[in-house]
Amino acid sequence: MAASLPTLAAVPAPPDRGTARARKGRLLALDGLRLVAALMVCLYHYAGRGGTVSASWGQTPARVFPSLSQVATYGCLGVQFFFVISGFVICMSSWGRTLGDFFRSRVARLYPAYWVALVLVTAAAVTLPAVVHPVRPDEFLVNLTMLQQPMGADRVLGVCWTLWVEVRFYVLFALLVVVRGVTYRRVVLFCCVWTLAAVLCRASGNALTDQLVMPEYAPFFVGGLALYLIHCFGGDLLLWGIVAVSWLLGQSNATRGLWHAGAQSDFHREPYVILAVVTLAFAAVAAVAVGWTRWASWPWLVTAGALTYPFYLVHEHLGWFAIRVLHRGWGLPPWPTLAVTVLGMLLTAWLIHRCVERPLGPRLKRALKKTGAPAPSR
Repeated sequence: MAASLPTLAAVPAPPDRGTARARKGRLLALDGLRLVAALMVCLYHYAGRGGTVSASWGQTPARVFPSLSQVATYGCLGVQFFFVISGFVICMSSWGRTLGDFFRSRVARLYPAYWVALVLVTAAAVTLPAVVHPVRPDEFLVNLTMLQQPMGADRVLGVCWTLWVEVRFYVLFALLVVVRGVTYRRVVLFCCVWTLAAVLCRASGNALTDQLVMPEYAPFFVGGLALYLIHCFGGDLLLWGIVAVSWLLGQSNATRGLWHAGAQSDFHREPYVILAVVTLAFAAVAAVAVGWTRWASWPWLVTAGALTYPFYLVHEHLGWFAIRVLHRGWGLPPWPTLAVTVLGMLLTAWLIHRCVERPLGPRLKRALKKTGAPAPSR
């Protein structure tokens, strides 16, 4: 998600290290990685799973794309990739900001494109309910809050479960770190405490603490947070140790969730491949952290980063509608259908960014800031 540059002048230096090395300039490689993660998830939704997408193709994608589907089934790990990037970016964007600034930036960043995606997907569901049925009006209204999952309402967007994970991460980080001001020591303490809490939470099996602590996804966020500290302050045994523990726990959680020994399925996953993909996710963000990607300075990466969030929101359900119309309705062959659908979703994302996010995001942020102003005296 978009983030402003950090202000590091007021950061207290770690005990054995001098002043933080502030890095100037936008991290363009991180924008590119965000789009890569989104395309991984997109490929999974179009060619690496069954269910509704099978109905859109008319048969299971394993038959439509025999080779591609075996790769696409690992695309779901793009979500974990996103979480590592999110930990990095949220630490960066919150540095030097007040709690109010952090809240306003997150609301202005998340909600405008999200509301438009809800309307577009609902309109498509009403038009062609054979692909996805529209939710009830009361459930649609609950979806506007982004709190549909804890409320038990049906989701309009299939991918919005990850937004609920992100929101809980924002709340934890805001209440435990941002509220007192983001510093090196507070972020390190947060990483260590959250990691320990996640391990204990898995052992306890309590549903409430599981919702609050998110043991399945905590290691990915923590790894991203630590990598941002490495980016600013340089690496040492403590920070790289946090990253290593996060990677070890994260790969275990991912393998446990995605590999089922002996299961018969068109989309079988190998544990070694899951391990490799998770490792590459951590390694890619680590390469950004240590400065190995400074050569990636192409201007188009800024656009790639801007398109990622709206593309992620709309690609799943709208893509299934496009596949059904192009392939089963118009008879377009599978590979051209896949290419046109992905390009169409990228174009839709660009329109949402250009016509919704850019004009409405700053206005919403200003409006939220005005709500804190004192009422004029009479």
